[in-house]
Amino acid sequence: MPSHNTSIELTAFVLGGFETTQSPFIVGVSILFIFIVAVLANMVNIVIIVYDKKLHKPMFLLICNLAVADILCTTSVSPTMIGTLLAGVNTISYVPCVVEMYIMHVGAVMEMFALAVMAFDRLIAVSCPFQYHSYLTNLRTILLVYMLWIAACCFVAVMPATVLPLSHCHIKLIYSFCDYAAILRTTCADLGYYFNMITVISFFLLFFTFSLIALSYFFIAYFVKLSSSEEKRKMGSTCLSHLIVRVQVEEASSLGKDER
Repeated sequence: MPSHNTSIELTAFVLGGFETTQSPFIVGVSILFIFIVAVLANMVNIVIIVYDKKLHKPMFLLICNLAVADILCTTSVSPTMIGTLLAGVNTISYVPCVVEMYIMHVGAVMEMFALAVMAFDRLIAVSCPFQYHSYLTNLRTILLVYMLWIAACCFVAVMPATVLPLSHCHIKLIYSFCDYAAILRTTCADLGYYFNMITVISFFLLFFTFSLIALSYFFIAYFVKLSSSEEKRKMGSTCLSHLIVRVQVEEASSLGKDER
């Protein structure tokens, strides 16, 4: 239900996330440094996996996919924040803002999917070590990744599909980048319906991915309990890479929330 606010013809947004920042230059340089390190680290992972044929295995293909999703998510918002802090550019055109919002959320959803599939991959490796390569081939892994990207794009397509038809009453975003919630708050619409819809979708995605990860490691722990000492060592080694990646992604997510 639309409100009684007067709608305006919107061509650009004003970014308001860093208005109270005490040292914008220092914060901007810090974000720039983290951005460069994150992109270079992910690019190195991708290049090594692509050019080393010994790493052309499902687990490393999934790590490569996670690196791509992380680059997509990072590069969608970091340049906007860096431009605001270091160059003083606190405006962004409407269409690029919506595109940035879409790309950022696709990357975030794909990161969740990638972590869930990686946990499932480790479960197959631990529970069916001899049939692992016949169950999860490189071709099946690539097809699964393609389907997950399509699913992520379809889920996130709800955001621009609901924002674009709405009229706007404000030009200022409360965040330092283009987020769905921030853009939605600039519209003249009743926000309850839209936030409830996105909350349901987000809960479904989080519950699905977290449940898959939790169940995977529950069964992995069960198989480890039934195994010998040597088998436990091998199982711990095969799960270590996923746990390291999981911790790194959680730290990156926490950093992003702190910046917001």
